[in-house]
Amino acid sequence: MDQCAMKVNLTLQQLEAFATLATTRNFRAAAQALHVSQPALSRTIKLVEGVVGAQLFDRDTRHVSITPAGAELLPIALRILDDFNSAFSELSQFLEGRSGHITVAALPSVGIALLPNAIAAFRRQYPQVSFSLLEGPAEVLRGHVNEGRADFAIGVPSEPDAALRYLPLLDDPFVLLCHRDDPLAAQAYAPWSAFASRPFIASMPGSSIRPITDAVFLQKGMHIVPALEAPSIAANGALVAAGLGVSAVPRLALHLTKNEALAPVPLQRPAVSRSIGLVTRIGRSLSPASQTFMDALIESIRAL
Repeated sequence: MDQCAMKVNLTLQQLEAFATLATTRNFRAAAQALHVSQPALSRTIKLVEGVVGAQLFDRDTRHVSITPAGAELLPIALRILDDFNSAFSELSQFLEGRSGHITVAALPSVGIALLPNAIAAFRRQYPQVSFSLLEGPAEVLRGHVNEGRADFAIGVPSEPDAALRYLPLLDDPFVLLCHRDDPLAAQAYAPWSAFASRPFIASMPGSSIRPITDAVFLQKGMHIVPALEAPSIAANGALVAAGLGVSAVPRLALHLTKNEALAPVPLQRPAVSRSIGLVTRIGRSLSPASQTFMDALIESIRAL
């Protein structure tokens, strides 16, 4: 028997016809199960026997019985059909967004504030979807998306990029972060001019925060020389908690500064926010799971 010819010429439809007849041992019942006519089924079985090079069934006008060659082929056919059905089921789950892997890149403060609950809710509905999270400054996030290491990112707008699309979702207002014993902590809001009379703890250049605070100081004609530059939001909060100065941070960043010694005060005159949105690669299709999660994330963020 030519196994190579068998591999090439036997189709899944032919194997299914053979397995159905081998199971039912009745041409009429098998034809009904396959939704074909009895003559069509008979022709298919003859084709299978021709490819295999052996008679698979003994039949007369009343009975159908499987031959030793047919009995040998049956478990092989059932295994092939089962493997195909299992693989196709996995593909169906992927195409329906019920399985797959999602990689999301986010600013640290934004990721902590927005992603955990969103992922938990999504996993309750789609437990077979797995996640990887990446974090970093805005430029790193854009690199992750542009080079395919992340499906999408949650970050801030940047200079126009022909390869990337930015979809704004929410405004993240700035607050003055001070020690809870600072007189400013008792105020309903604080003006930006408050930074002129206290040591200012700035975010590092290159962060998504520093350009915004620098722009406000420039707009108001304030020459603020940072007393310290913090490498992270957590470090920023620790420096403020130690009484080394005050800072300006977005409200979402407070998720990284959990400290009872700190007090956030809304900043006014002017009220300033940073835009938070989704960064995607133009022309790159997302997996169904990624698209479904991104849509759910957009809905939950806009509901805020």
